[in-house]
Amino acid sequence: MANGTTPETKAATPVVISIDAMGGDRGPAAVVAGLVLSAETFPDIAFLLHGNEVELGKLVSREPALRGRVTLCHAERVVTMHDKPAQVMRNGEGTSMWSCIESVKRGDAAVAVSCGNTGALMALSLIRLRRLPGINRPAIASFWPSRNPTGFNVMLDMGADIKADADDLVQFATMGASYARNGLKLTRPRVGLLNVGTEEHKGRAELKEAQERLIALQEVGDFEYVGFVEGSDITTASVDVIVTDGFTGNIALKTGEGVAKLIADVLREEFTRSIWSKIAAAVAMGTLKRFQRRIDPRRANGGVFLGLNGTVVKSHGSADATGVAAAVRLAYQLAKSGFLERLAARVASADQAGQDAAARAAPSGAEGGTT
Repeated sequence: MANGTTPETKAATPVVISIDAMGGDRGPAAVVAGLVLSAETFPDIAFLLHGNEVELGKLVSREPALRGRVTLCHAERVVTMHDKPAQVMRNGEGTSMWSCIESVKRGDAAVAVSCGNTGALMALSLIRLRRLPGINRPAIASFWPSRNPTGFNVMLDMGADIKADADDLVQFATMGASYARNGLKLTRPRVGLLNVGTEEHKGRAELKEAQERLIALQEVGDFEYVGFVEGSDITTASVDVIVTDGFTGNIALKTGEGVAKLIADVLREEFTRSIWSKIAAAVAMGTLKRFQRRIDPRRANGGVFLGLNGTVVKSHGSADATGVAAAVRLAYQLAKSGFLERLAARVASADQAGQDAAARAAPSGAEGGTT
């Protein structure tokens, strides 16, 4: 043909996502329902579904949207929410979570998604996938509803580890900026360090050291460092990536989810208190639904494990079909963008830039050095 195409269009290569079907609070039915929503949205998506083959087979067979798009991977055992990560590391083989991660390690799937035990998932991901070269400590990054045009900010670490020194915070900033570029389509993300105040003299020593290094690194890292930010800035349009340690990040995450639920519950109570309240609710129904959608944590469901030699998305343990679909959508988008390869390149580039900056800062003529 004149335009160089053939009469028959070659079918698109499917984007394969590996799913742990058994670890969530709502069971495999909620996971399969989420896959149905995802399959209806993305025509080129396919799934490796890990868990009890008999139980999953019955659920999948009822859904026409999943016909020919799901491969069942039998796993006898399940990692529960009460299992300790150390125990799962020693005895996790044969569980649906282990099988899910192994599919990514073998290259059978592009991304792994699980609603299961966060600590166990991170532990298994670490021992099976390993860290990217140059990464000291992986981090969990999540989208956070904000006033930005994208509707979200990125925040990390959300609980992969409670500790973070200056090196870790700088690496978190690099990885978070890369995630924002791919997940939010931002050319030059604005990065801030979460602190108890914006003044330069405030905060722990590791925060001050990380700030100095991020100021020097921002040109090479393709991000803009905006300085220290406070908790009140997390939902604003003044920053795109908020960097902190996992202890602080996880508390902020759970607090935000609790506040969103409180607001929704109070509004529901007030608008059903009397006949006049119900009439007011009916009049404002469109506005209320838009508001509910904006603060709905399910829309931002899915924390990404950054710094591993493979992409893993952690869905909330209590996710329903909508939440599971949001996590799968994120996994699909990351797979389509080639995020892991881009992240590895950014980390390597930032590490080299840091070494070059350190060499330039070294005293001239130091013993064993060059001039």
